[in-house]
Amino acid sequence: MHAVPILPVCFIPLTLHTSSSEIMDIESLRSYCLSLPEAEEGLPFGGDTLVFSVRGKMFCATAIDHYEYINVKCEPGNAIELRERYEDVTPGFHMNKRHWNSIRTGTRIPNAQIREWIKDSYRLVVAGMPKKLREGLESV
Repeated sequence: MHAVPILPVCFIPLTLHTSSSEIMDIESLRSYCLSLPEAEEGLPFGGDTLVFSVRGKMFCATAIDHYEYINVKCEPGNAIELRERYEDVTPGFHMNKRHWNSIRTGTRIPNAQIREWIKDSYRLVVAGMPKKLREGLESV
């Protein structure tokens, strides 16, 4: 009887942090936000806060010079749940803390998740518009 060699098992380590190519930098954020229907950018609070809006209603904001957080709108119950689940999600900085969350950038939260939260924010803002303003935006 021949002995069957035992080969070592290879483990592929899971990284907790995204690679630098996966981090949502400010240009990636800008590109994604502006890809949403009728999204616009502006500086309504001065030159240091970049705001993305749809038909005049803000759905995302971040500091330009110190890109450390992205603010997005959330359902109040969901906002609390996300804060409890992710250490890098906190009550919205300089925002209504019941309806807004701040997401720390450059963390282990995947870009796909951040994009989904931005899209959810966009949808919430659109849903809060009068029916006439919502027309053509509800398919996102």
